[in-house]
Amino acid sequence: MKYTDASLALDIENIKQIPIVPTMLEVICRATGMGFAAIARVTQDRWIACDVRDEVGFGLVSGGELKIETTICNEIRDMREAVVIDHVDTSDLYRNHHTPKIYGLQSYISFPIIKKNGDFFGTLCAIDPNPAELNNPKIIGMFSLFVELISFHLQSADLLERSNVAVKELSRQLTDSMDENRQYRYISDHNLQEPLRKIRMFSNMLVNAADTNDNFKTRDFASKINSSAQRFSMMIKDLSDFSDLDYQKKSFEKVDLNKVMADVWVQLSDNLVEKNATFDSDLLPQIQGIPLQIEQLFYHLIHNAVKFSKKDKPLHLQIRTKSIPLIHTDHDLAEQPDVKYAEIRLEDNGIGIEKSQLEKIFDIFSQLPHEHVPEGKGVGLAYCRKIVRNHGGTITAQSESDTGTIFSIVLPVISE
Repeated sequence: MKYTDASLALDIENIKQIPIVPTMLEVICRATGMGFAAIARVTQDRWIACDVRDEVGFGLVSGGELKIETTICNEIRDMREAVVIDHVDTSDLYRNHHTPKIYGLQSYISFPIIKKNGDFFGTLCAIDPNPAELNNPKIIGMFSLFVELISFHLQSADLLERSNVAVKELSRQLTDSMDENRQYRYISDHNLQEPLRKIRMFSNMLVNAADTNDNFKTRDFASKINSSAQRFSMMIKDLSDFSDLDYQKKSFEKVDLNKVMADVWVQLSDNLVEKNATFDSDLLPQIQGIPLQIEQLFYHLIHNAVKFSKKDKPLHLQIRTKSIPLIHTDHDLAEQPDVKYAEIRLEDNGIGIEKSQLEKIFDIFSQLPHEHVPEGKGVGLAYCRKIVRNHGGTITAQSESDTGTIFSIVLPVISE
């Protein structure tokens, strides 16, 4: 298992949040007569002091580290058993051990801290330059009780953290759901009513034309009814497809965005050749995602750039990416310390979008009022936002009329 500095810092903070720890370390020193006691976070390559009581000037403070290979805790992590040494010089097993020699120890006691899920966390230990009477039921019982208390508190911290993440995820889903419900209500009250209104209107006209035996008008109105019905049918299909873009964790796998971009470029090759398009891209990261949805995301973004390109100027697309620190969004997507993010900026030199329209472009069936752009279905960017949300990211747009558009997509990436 890989550990980041952020996750280790959280582990240390979880220990420091246990109110009884300072008292626990003081009791250990008093009961054993030893001058140094500590709780350590121990991984395969690090030994970090979470909390310390130092009465002998050992020189280690909370957050301080020892080289893992110099410690006996390194061995305890593997065997998951306590080590108790009353007097190093009389111990057949430890008199020549490197740890007492390095640190000048004569007494040593260390118990493994095992979390309730079975994971090894670290050790509760005490050391002293003088011998001590440790191998007795009183001391062994005290250490056993203390590591159980620490394990219990760590479990509580884990449960609280998972609860907070779950609450934030539910909050995010609720916010997204409320936004989509707003769109559905608008679509029901407006977008879907328009083709139905035309069907009713042309149906009445068709009846009147049939009563007067006007065959030309009859065919014309029948054609218009058919066209409106087709549009209504397509809108229903688009709504169904949009609803199907649900979050499916089981479908997540490693996705190479460079390959996705190459595939999309091939799919849109005819449109891009027609626009004399050129393409300049950084090396893109890998993410955990739903491959088909990620492909849809970049397909719609690049198709949007083609759609809003200038007639008298070749289309140029530029993609830049950079790692970014933990982000803070309306959905609190960056509260998990192990998650790293990348920003992917897709910039075109097209006709741009008026600032007044930027808030609407991610709504399904939104139409941008621009006389030079053929009417589209208005679903592509709505798909993009839902896909990005499914992957725990954000998407925003920057644009002004006649200056091109920049789409900024922030996604969690796979750490190398």
